Amino acid sequence: MRLYSWLMELLFPEKCVLCGAILEKGQTDLCKNCRIEAPDYTNRKTKLQFLDSFTAVWYYEGNVRKSILRFKFYHARALAPAYGRLLAMKVSQLHPEGFDLLTWVPVSRRRRLRRGYDQVALLAQAVGEELEMPAVSLLKKIRHNQPQSHLTDPAQRRANVLGAYRLQPGLDVTGKRILLLDDVLTTGATAGEAARILLTAGAKEVHCAAIAAARK
Repeated sequence: MRLYSWLMELLFPEKCVLCGAILEKGQTDLCKNCRIEAPDYTNRKTKLQFLDSFTAVWYYEGNVRKSILRFKFYHARALAPAYGRLLAMKVSQLHPEGFDLLTWVPVSRRRRLRRGYDQVALLAQAVGEELEMPAVSLLKKIRHNQPQSHLTDPAQRRANVLGAYRLQPGLDVTGKRILLLDDVLTTGATAGEAARILLTAGAKEVHCAAIAAARK
């Protein structure tokens, strides 16, 4: 077993989730430079439309942005556990009281088939393992809209996702306090629309957490 572990470490050394540098002994998820230089998310604004609070691990720039793009578009699914550990730590610090349900903003069926996976579902599974609560698929995306990244105006972003989600049939979220996960929070339009559906279905509160968020 020790030989096997040694060979695995030799052939597949753990790397920094942001810059890809091989981690030194004793390091987990992040190298020393990224722990110091990664732009920690510090925004104190706690509310967006339909969201009771939102937070992120980092700002969406530099190596953080490059890392998330690899995760979303270049099959870097192996980054999910590290993201999950770091995001779960942030959520636990801000919300020690916990949540009733953990869910995520889903991608469309077409996008999932093209990409081969739903990156936020992988993130939710990883966060759920850390928080010791199952990730539950509460929402379904019913309309394949153009990517939000192609739009810069907040009003256009809101219109682009309006009516794009619905509650999965047979589910009851009445009175529940829900943690909603996304990969990147830019204007909050996508997460806000997902939260609106959950609140309309009777949820008590919806709080959003993401790997990264735009600085503005």
